[in-house]
Amino acid sequence: MKLKFGFLALIALTPLGGCMNMPTPPSQITGAYVSGIKYENFDCARLSAELGSLSRRENQLVTAQQQRIKTSETQAFWYGYGQGDGIEASELANVRGEREAVRSALDAKACKYEQPVATK
Repeated sequence: MKLKFGFLALIALTPLGGCMNMPTPPSQITGAYVSGIKYENFDCARLSAELGSLSRRENQLVTAQQQRIKTSETQAFWYGYGQGDGIEASELANVRGEREAVRSALDAKACKYEQPVATK
């Protein structure tokens, strides 16, 4: 009886093993704190250009993180564990923090700017 219960418990818990060390979805990665001091001397045009550059980099990192999730899901299926977060997740947090600092500088200078397209 104990053997049967142990076997059933093992079968029931095996799918949960695939959830170990999975990467964080991009939508759950928040921006790291970044000081806006370095943007104080930027004019509106330079701030807008910086915001565009950061938005493009954010899109690249979101795509890289989504690819890491797909790869990790495949690995978890075969080996029972995922890859976890890599450099993409930490850089994405930094880029999102930088973007918020630039937006704050744009607001402080009363610059007009268009909201970039939201990422997934």
